[in-house]
Amino acid sequence: MAFLGRLILSALLGILCFHGFGLSEMRNDLCVSLSSRYFLRTTPNYSFMQEAISAPAISHYDYIIVGGGTAGCPLAATLSQRFKVLLIERGGSPYGNANITNLGSFGDTLSDLSPDSPSQRFISEDGVINARARVLGGGSCLNAGFYTRASQEYVEQVGWDGALVNQSYEWVEKIVAFEPPMLQWQSAVRDALLEVGVLPYNGFTFDHMYGTKVGGTIFDKDGRRHTAANLLEYANPSGLTVLLHATVSRILFRTKGTVRPVAHGVVFRDSKGTLHRAYLNDGTQNEIILSAGAIGSSQLLMLSGIGPAQSLKSQGIAVVVDQPLVGQGMADNPMNAIYIPSPLPVEVSLIQVVGITHFGSYIEAASGANFAYPAASSGTPRRDFGMFSPQTGQLGIVPPKQRTPEAIAKAVEIMESLQDSDFRGGFILEKILGPLSTGHLELKDRNPDSNPRVTFNYFKEPEDLKRCVDGLNTITRMIDSKAFQKFRYPYITVGQLINMTVNFPVNLIPKQANDSFSMEQYCKDTVMTIWHYHGGCQVGRVVDHDYKVLGVDALRVIDGSTFIASPGTNPQATVMMLGRYMGLKIERERLGMHGSN
Repeated sequence: MAFLGRLILSALLGILCFHGFGLSEMRNDLCVSLSSRYFLRTTPNYSFMQEAISAPAISHYDYIIVGGGTAGCPLAATLSQRFKVLLIERGGSPYGNANITNLGSFGDTLSDLSPDSPSQRFISEDGVINARARVLGGGSCLNAGFYTRASQEYVEQVGWDGALVNQSYEWVEKIVAFEPPMLQWQSAVRDALLEVGVLPYNGFTFDHMYGTKVGGTIFDKDGRRHTAANLLEYANPSGLTVLLHATVSRILFRTKGTVRPVAHGVVFRDSKGTLHRAYLNDGTQNEIILSAGAIGSSQLLMLSGIGPAQSLKSQGIAVVVDQPLVGQGMADNPMNAIYIPSPLPVEVSLIQVVGITHFGSYIEAASGANFAYPAASSGTPRRDFGMFSPQTGQLGIVPPKQRTPEAIAKAVEIMESLQDSDFRGGFILEKILGPLSTGHLELKDRNPDSNPRVTFNYFKEPEDLKRCVDGLNTITRMIDSKAFQKFRYPYITVGQLINMTVNFPVNLIPKQANDSFSMEQYCKDTVMTIWHYHGGCQVGRVVDHDYKVLGVDALRVIDGSTFIASPGTNPQATVMMLGRYMGLKIERERLGMHGSN
């Protein structure tokens, strides 16, 4: 019984470590040493990248792109071929940060709560812990690396040019996409999906296809991450300037002598607090483009006076355009997971296999050898439990009266006493299509570094809840499949695996006291994010189909904030594609107007 209790506790900790990307078990000194040496040899030497403190007080460009993330980097690289482009990033460079580059340090970035962390944590009003990127390369520097395209149906519904979409995906894939190794755990996930009827088997492919497939990854065969920042290798160095640690506080508009407001510049602050201004060069085709992500783009529009008038006035912001739909339609695909402690060692793997079902749930999995290696930088045999460590994680965000030194010390003692073998295992998780449930974003204050208030309304729509239940029922059948038997302790039933997680604080949502179990309530009680949130500047509501902001001129939004639904099983491939795609569309539009070939 003592062993079973220890195993149950380790499984619960495993779920939390995964939720916080706390997979520090994947490190060892040799891995870090080899990766660091490789890293020094492969860091791009971008002559166009500099700290914002070196920027002039006033500068001029053809295009100013705010946000050097998953869409902003490919967009800047494309436009720099023919135009003078400024790319402004509020974070730093991913190069030189082994926590970003090495798969083995995957969890450390999201568990880093320092002011300079590449990850900025926020907690939605729903009570779900989340994160937004603060680094060149954006979310592609923080995520689990899965690379898969949107479905053909999605492309058609959005109205994109299919041929140009495919060309843009291929452009991205030449630098950042790889085929993952298929070892024992991921192979068992694949076989279990097929055994429970998620058919057919489509092999390795980037394409979105019903059934089971092996998707791509942005981690290469040596476990090194390739991000959207690597797409700047395509850039024209003489046409691009990238400023790091530059926080844009507002967009400047010209209103005199114009039919409607015209964006013509931005104000940004460098790391020392000095203000700078960047303006557009003369010319009616020059533009400012927001690529600051689903949180940042909506936030910056509001800070600049574009948003719900009453809300803006309450913050003391002058209204440029009363646009009540800015910040609306915020959605986050809910994720629910079941942890499976394994009697056998399993490989370190992130997302590699996906089951694409007809009922609107995507089944994925991850695994780790154990959750017990010491932090690579500590030099002492101390375990690191990522964003849910007692010192900085879950206990660090509960009310202060409950966050006593005694409670923290007790949690550390329990974690440290667990045996390494207790941490072996992996996860099978489901993420729902869409979702249909949406919420909103509103400003908390006028500080561009602050997190706005975000509500996602998880499972507000009954169809979302049904998809979660169907997905979890599929996972329970997978756990009981023949393919998974060698990774199962025979005396721990699927029901026990579920029961031992339902009351653990994977989020800050109050649990419903109920004597009877339902999978619907399990979905609500154990909901987590998979970091695929989107919306706030949606096409047809805030921007038109060319991503131009409605009601003003010379301003576009090109990023995931424009999505009505998350594309495919994982959005990063499509967000990178969109940056390239729209860069080409803008370039062709300008050249066509000038009669150029």
